[in-house]
Amino acid sequence: MSTPTATVFGGSGFVGRYTVGELARRGYRVRVAVRRPERALFLKPMGDVGQVTPVAANVRDDASVAAAVEGADVAINLVGVLYEAGAQRFQAVHTEGAGRIAQAAATAGVERMVHVSAIGAAPDSPAAYARSKAAGEEAVREAFPDAVVIRPSIVFGIEDDFLNRFAWIARLAPAIPLIGGGNTRFQPVYVGDVAAGVARIVEESGISGRTYEFGGPEVFSFKELMETMLRHIGRRRLLLPVPGILAMLPAGLMELSPFPPMLTRDQIRMLECDNVASGDAPGLADLGVEPTPLEAVAPGYLARYRRGGRPAGR
Repeated sequence: MSTPTATVFGGSGFVGRYTVGELARRGYRVRVAVRRPERALFLKPMGDVGQVTPVAANVRDDASVAAAVEGADVAINLVGVLYEAGAQRFQAVHTEGAGRIAQAAATAGVERMVHVSAIGAAPDSPAAYARSKAAGEEAVREAFPDAVVIRPSIVFGIEDDFLNRFAWIARLAPAIPLIGGGNTRFQPVYVGDVAAGVARIVEESGISGRTYEFGGPEVFSFKELMETMLRHIGRRRLLLPVPGILAMLPAGLMELSPFPPMLTRDQIRMLECDNVASGDAPGLADLGVEPTPLEAVAPGYLARYRRGGRPAGR
């Protein structure tokens, strides 16, 4: 029997690198479809010689996407942007790009497609990120009705862009803003569990067309998450409740910087919306994956932010 091939779009990203490793361990030949293949070379040692191969693909380009899925058995879309910059717009990446991948996969006769969206994806969300994610789900369903959609809550792990971001802020600032009072609820899910869930879906039968919600075993308010982060980095900072509308001006100024913004206006809108599994959709437990508690992982990588420690690369 031939070795199955999985094309992972966005495979060099945070969730992608764990997903590539999980699939390689299960014996898949993995194509890592990314805009800059040279930046995905670090993934090659995750498999045997020739098992993990970076290929050039831009989700805004029909030809490169079609080439990436040609002859593949599985297509997985993990591409996403947290803020807009240049040609990387929410609409182009989350909506049009997702639809383009699904259409190419359907045309190529790919057997299974997995599309990773986000909890909170909704056409009426105040955040453009979440609206574009909802439109992306619709585009995927239209082109590939049997695609399985995954909606994770915020994902944590050593390379995450949530706890690391606020730990970095805590090193530099005397206070951390609690947008909307810090009452927004989150259900952080470990990146390794998300990757395991994706792999289980790839191999599971009888689940075509389903939507899964991936959340961790605990729900935290934003304030509780900041308190947890500060405890593990060994720092005391003022937790300052700030109405979202008052945070918009400094966030807008950050967006004008040539450097990646610490916080955007759209992210402020997202921080005001709960990010918790609804309970109406299947989750990790239904796939046989036991969710990992935040406290089992986060202390290990947040310790590098302690006074005198080396901060994470950004």
